Amino acid sequence: MLPTLTAIAGIGLLVWGANRFVAAAAGLASRHGVSPLTIGMVIVGFGTSMPELTVSAMAVGGGATGVAIGNAYGSNIVNIALILGLTALVHPIAVHSNILRRELPVLVGVSLLAILTAVDGTIGRIDALIHLTVFGAIVAWTLATSRAYPADPVGSDMSRELERRPGNDGSDWLRIVTGLAALLAGSRLVVWSGVEVARALGISDLTIGLTVIAVGTSLPELASSIVAASRGEDDLAIGNVLGSNLFNALAVIGTAAALAPLPVDRVVLTRDLPVMTLLTLSLFLIGYGFRRRGRVNRYEGAFLLLVYAAYTAGVLAGLL
Repeated sequence: MLPTLTAIAGIGLLVWGANRFVAAAAGLASRHGVSPLTIGMVIVGFGTSMPELTVSAMAVGGGATGVAIGNAYGSNIVNIALILGLTALVHPIAVHSNILRRELPVLVGVSLLAILTAVDGTIGRIDALIHLTVFGAIVAWTLATSRAYPADPVGSDMSRELERRPGNDGSDWLRIVTGLAALLAGSRLVVWSGVEVARALGISDLTIGLTVIAVGTSLPELASSIVAASRGEDDLAIGNVLGSNLFNALAVIGTAAALAPLPVDRVVLTRDLPVMTLLTLSLFLIGYGFRRRGRVNRYEGAFLLLVYAAYTAGVLAGLL
């Protein structure tokens, strides 16, 4: 009972801290001349994955490397199958942004990179360097592309969001500090409770990372995407997911592996990474829009939810 209650409290702190951190960082950036497009693509897109980063880093520090891997890759599965599925049921998502259409094939390539660096059974420090270098290159490419497409719909969506977020530098810095403190405290609670629950149930910390913790750390993306889609800000909704998945697969795994080599369970290579890659490929095919505008409709959203339900049931039952 205590680990379960601790997990709930930890997840609550993660969601609260991430929301405060991202909102404050976006407000500060806007008042200091950063374009809404850059804020939407970089600060919001990557910032909503701060829970995954802090949890995975904390997990490695505590020796729970299964939680670190499961949290990162499991969150990517959650983002596409569960979050986009639910969001599309609330409001079908149309992809207008040229930048997002360019990021979709990049995300497929990043998923393949994840498989290549894990195929030897360990994600080591050289692999970490590769992940972080690729992440830095993608950030630089995103910033350059943002300047080339100043009127991209993601920027328009973000401008409307920023108008709803009044504030000043002092209050935003306070929110950043308290948000980071909540993220660190929540991460500590989530990792401890996850390991304790796994021991009590006789399951691996990888399974806990792929399921309960992955869903918990992805709640900021869920809230952001559903709210954005319900307001008609479709590109911001899908941009949250794309940015988060890039961050998880590169920065989160790269940071965790830089702290300590991550042993990769064989089931990750035969089940979890292939599922993540196939979901990413399906999102590319649905969202790119080869002969029409890219769109995730309600039928496709329902299909993604069914895939997530089947995957989770298989993980928990040990059937896959």
